[in-house]
Amino acid sequence: MSRGVIGIDEVGRGCWAGPLVAGAVLLDRPISGLKDSKKLSKLQRERLAGLIQEEALAIGLGWVWPSAIDSGGITAAVKTAMRDALAAITADYDEVIIDGNINYFADNPKARALIKADDTVPAVSAASIIAKVARDNYMAEVAAQYPGYGFEVHVGYGTAKHQAALSQLGVCDIHRRSFRPVRALI
Repeated sequence: MSRGVIGIDEVGRGCWAGPLVAGAVLLDRPISGLKDSKKLSKLQRERLAGLIQEEALAIGLGWVWPSAIDSGGITAAVKTAMRDALAAITADYDEVIIDGNINYFADNPKARALIKADDTVPAVSAASIIAKVARDNYMAEVAAQYPGYGFEVHVGYGTAKHQAALSQLGVCDIHRRSFRPVRALI
């Protein structure tokens, strides 16, 4: 028996450091409060991630590390992360909706891309939240290995604090060397 929509979204595309993470979620029923993870506070995301973990029929995550992003490029990294996230879901489904304008599953007749799906399709909102919380938690953990960079605060995005830390401390192992602000310091 088929069961609904799998939503897929990624986080960390523009980060200077850390992995790119895609989430895939198959919901049993809508969860109140779901929307694009960028429109939620950290506390709201964490609360909703707990509810999604409890109530979703299936959840998958796909991780692509900085070295793979550097060697293959960001588009290939997004495709890999999304494919890995979907592959982690073994339940049957009716449709896959990917946030954005690129269908990374063109070979799957059940898949389509939808712009702003992370704010309009509950399963995609859930995927956005799951991926964001997983990635942010990872960056907070790795911050202890790389003190002074502020990864627990900016989670690898290109902020003034991150730029200052890069200038002072140099490039570390989790930086994406192919990204211009990092490459400029190598």
